[in-house]
Amino acid sequence: MSDSPVNPAPTSRALVVLLSGPSGSGKSSLAERTGLPVLQLDDFYKDGDDPTLPQLPAEAGGGIDWDSPLSWHLDQALATLRQLADAGRAEVPVYSIPANGRAGSREFDLGGAPAFIAEGIFAAELVNLCAAEGLLGEAICLRNRPTTTAWRRFRRDVREGRKSVPLLIRRGWRLMRAERGIVARQVELGAQACTGPEAEQRVRALTVRQPQPA
Repeated sequence: MSDSPVNPAPTSRALVVLLSGPSGSGKSSLAERTGLPVLQLDDFYKDGDDPTLPQLPAEAGGGIDWDSPLSWHLDQALATLRQLADAGRAEVPVYSIPANGRAGSREFDLGGAPAFIAEGIFAAELVNLCAAEGLLGEAICLRNRPTTTAWRRFRRDVREGRKSVPLLIRRGWRLMRAERGIVARQVELGAQACTGPEAEQRVRALTVRQPQPA
């Protein structure tokens, strides 16, 4: 009889739902409605004094291009998704958008959930990486009429005091004109374009398929 230890059966990993879409498309509201734990990928933005931040061209008003994925720590976000899938908890940053910098960190715990949502405008950048590592449950891009998204975004940003109103108007106009291209890029990266009700159905179907914790 062998004295070698018996390896325990591998535990199931939590799957991530990558929820992307233009700023203001309703990602946070949808994520909250699903009842799953929600990781805010915007918390992985770079600090405002990071020399690697991308810049807008002069004709677009100049300044930092916060809508470019280069303004965001993809590698840190992916490492956190791995840890959450395997361990069920991770220390995650807390970012202040008005202050353009990290304001601390917090522990994020899945509480035994079989899946969780990672939402943000750059979520689609992670689709192929998560699929290659067996982490991906769903990849969704929310789509609306550009005017609907623009109005939602403006109301939210003013309410939260994210930036000055003139800056929000300039950014909003630019993003409204670019919205169809933004959605097309996220679909090209592997996300499925959905309306809110369609996206909610897909997430609920995933949680039904996933085994529930004992």
